[in-house]
Amino acid sequence: MLTNAGLVARIRRLEMPPPTKLYLIRHGQSAGNAEGRFGGHGPTPLSDLGVEQAERTARLLVSEGIDVVYSSDLPRAIQTATPLATQLHLEIKATPAFRERHVGVLEGLTFDESKELYPDDYYALVNRKVQHVISGGESYRQLLKRASNTLRNILLEHKGQRIAVFSHTGVICFLSLDMMGAINRWTKETPWLVTSNCGINRFEIRGPRNIRVLALNDTRHLTKPTGDDAFAAR
Repeated sequence: MLTNAGLVARIRRLEMPPPTKLYLIRHGQSAGNAEGRFGGHGPTPLSDLGVEQAERTARLLVSEGIDVVYSSDLPRAIQTATPLATQLHLEIKATPAFRERHVGVLEGLTFDESKELYPDDYYALVNRKVQHVISGGESYRQLLKRASNTLRNILLEHKGQRIAVFSHTGVICFLSLDMMGAINRWTKETPWLVTSNCGINRFEIRGPRNIRVLALNDTRHLTKPTGDDAFAAR
């Protein structure tokens, strides 16, 4: 027999709203990825493989009942989001807040060219120096600020829904670290969370301090994962 306190607790559990499901999805392989180049804010489109990856990702996410689709406004992210949005008859809510880090002088260069021409910027990037502002670009800290502020508002607006955000490897890494409490105002360097092309980071959110990490870099829906950012180990 339930006590009054037990009955109240049971009622509260029954009244709990459903959790918010957040899917952070990296864009499919881009032409720049295939050539080993820094994409940054550049307009590089998807490769043929990237288009296939986007279609496979859409088929998976359609089955999971996505309610709303957000994306970086860069072409490679919008191209990746389009198959899902089309199948679900949803608008793609594109925003520059989810753009990749602005890599300034490194944009469009191969990793080897960047290392040779701009070693200070290159090694600060691959070693995740959070405060380092790339020449002509921005820092990881600046990237996190713009992306996390926007994500916070999206989570408030779409409580209890399933939210797909199509973005880029740097954005997804730092948003994921932030949600896991692995980065704060004093952090100088961070680990790197690899997200392959069309890899998915899955989170279940019940409150600001009640976040579950369901999966990092889920690529089970892909036949040929790409984009493991091996340049960072050089």
